[in-house]
Parts: sequence; C-alpha cells; structure tokens
Amino acid sequence: MVRSLWTGATGMNAQQTNVDTIANNLANVNTVGYKAQVAEFKSLLYQTLQTKTTTANGENKPTSSQVGLGTRVASINSLHSQGSLLASESDTAFAIEGDGFFAVTCGDGTVRYTRNGDFNWSLGNGNTMVLCDSEGNPVMDNRGRAIQVNNTYMINRITVSQQGELMYPDANNNPQSMGITIGTFQFQNPAGLERYGDTLWSVSPVSGAAINEATNNNVQRSRIVQGYLEGSNVYVADEMVNLIVAQRAYEMNSKVITTTDSMMDTANNLKR
Repeated sequence: MVRSLWTGATGMNAQQTNVDTIANNLANVNTVGYKAQVAEFKSLLYQTLQTKTTTANGENKPTSSQVGLGTRVASINSLHSQGSLLASESDTAFAIEGDGFFAVTCGDGTVRYTRNGDFNWSLGNGNTMVLCDSEGNPVMDNRGRAIQVNNTYMINRITVSQQGELMYPDANNNPQSMGITIGTFQFQNPAGLERYGDTLWSVSPVSGAAINEATNNNVQRSRIVQGYLEGSNVYVADEMVNLIVAQRAYEMNSKVITTTDSMMDTANNLKR
C-alpha cells in the first residue's frame, strides 16, 4: 500500500481534531471561567528504508534513510492563564486573581473545582441560605464545609474581602467578619486537572492533591474580587489565525492524497 495515502489521511484526521478544538474555544469565548485548549501533535512510527552502511567503494555512509508514517493528536492541553475581569452587577459575582480555584460539592458528593465565580444564594435546610454555583452545587469554605448563613441576615448586605472573608455591617455600618471564608485551592500541576464540563475540574493523579491556600504557607494566596467575573482566556484573533493554519494544513494533506492518486493513475496507464 502506498505510504503517502495513509500519511495524508492521518494528517487530515489530526487537523480535524485541531479544528474541533479551536471551534470549541470560539464557542466558549463568552463562557465565564473557561480555559482555552490547544491540540498537540506527535509523529507516528518511522520506517527504515536503509540503515547506516558503506558505499560500493567501502566508504562509510553515516546517515540512514527513514520515512515517517504520519501524525496523530498526542494531547489536548488546557491553558490556565488569567482571564480578563468583567464587571458584574451581582453581589455574588466573584473573580479570582491568582492561581486559585473555588471548590464546589456536586450532587454525587464529589468535590470539583472552578474559576467560574458566578454564584447565588439558595435556600438551605434549617432556615439557612447556602452559597451555590449556577448548577446549585454548594460552594465550600476554607475548612471544606458548605458556605451557609442564617436567613436572618440581609443577603444583599453581605460583602466579601479580598481574602474571601464574608463581612456584615454592624450597627455603625462597619463591616465585621462573619467567621466564614470562601475557600481557594491550588494545584502543583493545574494542566493535569480533568475537565468536568466546561468550567468544572476534577483532581487527577497528574494534577496532585488540592492545596488549601488558607493552611499552606508555601503558596501565594489568591485575591478574590467581588462584583467581577473572570472571562475566558480565549483570544478570538489568535484562534482565527490558528483556524486558518489548521484549514491550510488540512487542504495540504488532502492534496497529498489527490497527488498520490494521480501518480498511481499515471503508473497504471503506462502500458496503454
């Protein structure tokens, strides 16, 4: 079988995945807390046509002859760069400046992490109000517990400091600590986190365990900004350039197949 046919086919398959990844980035350009993805490629096996040997005159021929058999997608990596801060009128909108993640408890009891700070207050058990994400998952404090306050508090008067501490005004309208701090967590290798949806992440053996910023002095604490949300880190201009490059690469691999087909047709017609 002609190698170039399969080489061109592998290139088309790889570039199709690349286009899919870019399209997903563009589709989530307005998704709060979304982190862009990038496809990485690797070459397939090489076939040795001639090993290192000597010429007919006995001289050394130090280089071998190898031909590649195509490419494939090696991984799709997430870019955890800081997104731009977008102003929000919500009192429960929080953006993180730094490397931290919020933690939420999902319905199956699994703790997952997010940079999407678009939270809301929800009614809880026992006359309490619980801070939740848009899916209703409770947000965790720095002790690993759901953040909940008594419903006697006026929710719209609660503010949050840059350290994530919930504050409530006293009789003199001076903010006082409520003894609750929004938890922020870091990872040794955030690129190793597994996606769960577009803005939720799960711990994996590659990412390492979550590091609680409140109890670990070896990490630089993140800053929480109330009234802002972190936008996606997708840059449309860059993604459009990447899309053009991927499209051209797809076309070139298609051209390899048509050229090989033309060469095979010419070879078949030599005797005519």
